[in-house]
Amino acid sequence: MTGNYHQLTLAEVRPGMVLSDVLLDVQGHVLLPQGTVLTEAMLALMPRHGIAVLPIVKDQVTPEMVAATLQHHDARIAQLFRKTDPDSSSDWATATLRRFVTDFRLGVEETPEHE
Repeated sequence: MTGNYHQLTLAEVRPGMVLSDVLLDVQGHVLLPQGTVLTEAMLALMPRHGIAVLPIVKDQVTPEMVAATLQHHDARIAQLFRKTDPDSSSDWATATLRRFVTDFRLGVEETPEHE
């Protein structure tokens, strides 16, 4: 683990904070890589994986870091769905999956449809 970090409880962590190390679940599986900019959606899933404390970088998150993370996620999603056409209406299941993966990775929150 890097020397420039804070161990913060889940209640203290805010969206936009950066992991100073790889985040592992209780079984030792990698949940998130070092340097991940945390989103509200990611933080909401932490209790499911038994995460109560996170190693957070002390320094402020810069806009460049956020942009780089978003660009990385966009590239990864494009790689995962490279054999499908995102504009095709014939494969609705894959299009729906891609939308959910994209929303999760980019930290887009769901809004209730019946408001």
